[in-house]
Amino acid sequence: MSTSLLDLTVVLMLYNEQATLKEVTAELSAVLDSLGRPWELLIVDDGSTDGSANMADDLAKSDSRIRVIHHQTNGGLGAVYRTGFNSGRGCHVTFFPADGQFPAHILQIFRPAMDDTDLVLGYLPVRPGAWMSRTLSATERLMYHALLGPMPRFQGIMMFRRELLNQLTLRSDGRGWAIVMEFILRACRKPCRVISLPTVVRPRTAGRSKVNNVRTVTANLLQIVQLRRLLKADRATASG
Repeated sequence: MSTSLLDLTVVLMLYNEQATLKEVTAELSAVLDSLGRPWELLIVDDGSTDGSANMADDLAKSDSRIRVIHHQTNGGLGAVYRTGFNSGRGCHVTFFPADGQFPAHILQIFRPAMDDTDLVLGYLPVRPGAWMSRTLSATERLMYHALLGPMPRFQGIMMFRRELLNQLTLRSDGRGWAIVMEFILRACRKPCRVISLPTVVRPRTAGRSKVNNVRTVTANLLQIVQLRRLLKADRATASG
């Protein structure tokens, strides 16, 4: 299929999720079929060591609409998002974790919304989980607000027109969320349409969170400090 005809790319973010990968892929594929639009599922394997990489390759062999890109070493969420930004072929792009916590039916809400907007951001009206996880998430959001200023509500899933990427220069590197925050902030400063929609999240059925821990939150905040410096430097250059 010509890439110019692809309507939607779902980037499946994979790191050591052998227990859930097949089920999540099947769920996403079924919902994508229900949309009635040409799609691709791009599995970005971030250096998995548990057999997930081979499983992803087998899934790609079974369906030509599934592609796999392997990172030789684990580069974290930042590396996965950068690969998805650079390699997604669809007119619209979204990212889902391979742990299955975000249900595929979110696509049935977000894709129709894209007909009238440029960027859809999901958020969780109620954050489930243990008190420590909720506290870390709340602290992280407060720090983002303090360092970067007002932002639209966002937690988890987003979908955007790929042409937005052609209008932005993203400079964040590192393992964490900074590249995502930079994308959202720069997009919101363009004359583009942005909405936030509520989503749900399910409990993990296997493994444990690789992002909601003190080490990851700390790394994210350090990168956000760097992002703040980048944005201030860009504003100073523009005004000068």
